Amino acid sequence: MKLFEYPGVQNTDETLKIAIERTKKGDIKSIVVASSTGETAKKLLDLLEKENLNLNVVVITYHQGFHGEDIISMDKDVEEELKKRGAKVFRGSHALSGVERGISNKLGGYGPVQVIAETLRTFGQGVKVCYEITIMACDAGLIKAREEVIAIGGTSKGADTAMVIKPANMNTFFNIEAREILCMPRKKKKCE
Repeated sequence: MKLFEYPGVQNTDETLKIAIERTKKGDIKSIVVASSTGETAKKLLDLLEKENLNLNVVVITYHQGFHGEDIISMDKDVEEELKKRGAKVFRGSHALSGVERGISNKLGGYGPVQVIAETLRTFGQGVKVCYEITIMACDAGLIKAREEVIAIGGTSKGADTAMVIKPANMNTFFNIEAREILCMPRKKKKCE
């Protein structure tokens, strides 16, 4: 396992290389990657093409309205480019917040899903993201619950965490398993 000193976009290239290197064992068929604008996904596809690897690439991006009413963070042209290159792009509500976050924002308090998300964040934002995007991809039918995948997430922008995960659906959340942590930040905040 590789430990980066701090989280952040500066770890993106190495995180992607570590994830791709792990796929060479031959037991991984899918990579699920968080990518709000598509830049991290493009880099991943570039590296996969360079290595001549043909994997199921699932790109998870923010739902419309995440950054404000009707705002879409990934430009439609970028989304189309990713699809033309063979990636599957999914835009949807976060599995570990969704409506529950809206209720908390409006009425205060917290719910059990937020407790799970905050607990996962103690291992790093990227770990929480890896769990979340794997669930979202599984619920969308873009990966199978019975096949291990590599999930790539990060803190704010870029990627700093890669994991091998045995997926699960939302309704069977506690069947999800973190099988390997390939890389992650040692310190969880950008500056301590």
